[in-house]
Amino acid sequence: MEFRYLENVVTLELDGDRCTGCGMCTQVCVQAVLALNDGVAYIVDRDGCMECGACAMNCPVAALMVRPGVGCAWAVFTDWFKKKNVSSQEGSENIRS
Repeated sequence: MEFRYLENVVTLELDGDRCTGCGMCTQVCVQAVLALNDGVAYIVDRDGCMECGACAMNCPVAALMVRPGVGCAWAVFTDWFKKKNVSSQEGSENIRS
């Protein structure tokens, strides 16, 4: 399933100079936003980013930065909470930061 929110609002940033090409970001990104080329990660589809933060949390050299809870993932979770009649505060108890 492909999620889309708003174009050109994603906070995802990649510092190619810091990237060691380990590929961890490509393995944890469920949206396939990142790929490797010549041993360095690059952003394939910025607007596909859900801003979940998995890439940044798993990057061993901190080459990726994203502000989770700002974009698509937060909107998806909030919408889901509303449909399930759960407050975002109740739902946040089960989400690790």
